[in-house]
Amino acid sequence: MKAKAFSPGHITGFFQICDEPENPLMKGSRGAGVSVSRGVTTNVEVSRTQKTRVSVRINGYITQSASVSEAVISRFLKLTPSQGFDIQVIHDVALPIGYGFGTSGAAALSLALALNKTLDLDLPRTEVAQIAHTVEVELKTGLGTVIAENVGGIEIRVAAGGPDVGRVEILPASRDYVVVCLPFGPISTAQNLKDRKVRQRINERGELLTEALRSHPTVANFLQYSRDFAEHVGIITNRVHSVLEETDKAGFTCSTAIFGENVFSLVFPDQVQEINAIFDRHKTPDHDVLVMNVDCDGAKLLDE
Repeated sequence: MKAKAFSPGHITGFFQICDEPENPLMKGSRGAGVSVSRGVTTNVEVSRTQKTRVSVRINGYITQSASVSEAVISRFLKLTPSQGFDIQVIHDVALPIGYGFGTSGAAALSLALALNKTLDLDLPRTEVAQIAHTVEVELKTGLGTVIAENVGGIEIRVAAGGPDVGRVEILPASRDYVVVCLPFGPISTAQNLKDRKVRQRINERGELLTEALRSHPTVANFLQYSRDFAEHVGIITNRVHSVLEETDKAGFTCSTAIFGENVFSLVFPDQVQEINAIFDRHKTPDHDVLVMNVDCDGAKLLDE
């Protein structure tokens, strides 16, 4: 049986770490971010065999380091009474991996949706998303990414936890904006989440800014608070700083994705050309400027 699913990517502007509970479904983050129209499309083909075999391809290449995908598959196999499956997974990732676009969470969530269908489990949508969230938390590849990508939009994660445990509020202006990004390089999420000093700076600011955005939920405030957070945590690199100096002078509020060396902003469609011209002057040969819509639908199964 075959199935295809899509999950949007996601950019976190600021967040508060909430990983004290033992139960991974209670762990997560509070904060705010935006889901984008590019993401991860996952094709899954499952057939019965005597011995289970799993193959994972990412952008056409077989990979031996697909720990998130393998963990999602393992959890789903424990839920089926049948033994022996040949599982072929193909992730098409339309965003740079490791640059703060939430591709790990998107891969986990799209894979979970496709496996639920191909294995005929008929699990409720919430339970499927919770599996993806649990894997992300346990592997320390994300905290609030899955719950955000599950619903889409420009979100405020007002209560920590996985889908149906945490709580999300959507900014009503989500569909009016375009997301423009200038990716430079990757930053390790797991490494930063383990760093005590980084965690302290994150939580000093994350809780305060989440409450501030809840009180005044505008896109302008989301961008300004994201910038304040990045400056406080100390994750603005020299390359990013050079871009921010120029966009500030031009009247655009930009910040950097958490975690990724990746400048982003949300602008109206008639402003795209101007900010794109600034980003173009700073881009590297490795990556082009990305112009994307806000994904307001969240992860979903796709028709074959």
